[in-house]
Amino acid sequence: MKQILRKIRGKICSTLAKYPVTHKWPTYWWRKCGYSIGKNASIGPDCLIWAWHHLDTDNIIIEEDVSIGPRVMIITRTHPITQIETYGKTKSSIGTKVEIKRGAWIGAGAIILPNVTIGERAVVGAGAVVTKDVPPYTVVAGVPAKEIKKLDLKR
Repeated sequence: MKQILRKIRGKICSTLAKYPVTHKWPTYWWRKCGYSIGKNASIGPDCLIWAWHHLDTDNIIIEEDVSIGPRVMIITRTHPITQIETYGKTKSSIGTKVEIKRGAWIGAGAIILPNVTIGERAVVGAGAVVTKDVPPYTVVAGVPAKEIKKLDLKR
């Protein structure tokens, strides 16, 4: 019964997050789904966070000061290739972790695939498809995302 209520809460909150009334609305509702989202993080409108019916919310960690543009997809579920080799189809999915470290910036329409870490203050260009970890202070773009440059932070 508890699982069913969590699924329902996740569906309602994620739907409310997709259609914002204010710029703070999406982040508020994604937190209500149970995802770990740090202080001053900002999630744009019409984003998709895909974790098994919002039950494996601990698989997504968004640290403080992260900025996520509109229509970004963060996906934590995947199918093992062995299932296709063995059964000729997928029978179940497995949960993996996605971490977005402090101060990272994710451009509009980017897709973050399962088992990826976006490093501290890294930048993911708009429309990029991130299939591998992004090191800290690195700019990536493209499909699949490739390193464009290293950031030189002068403080």
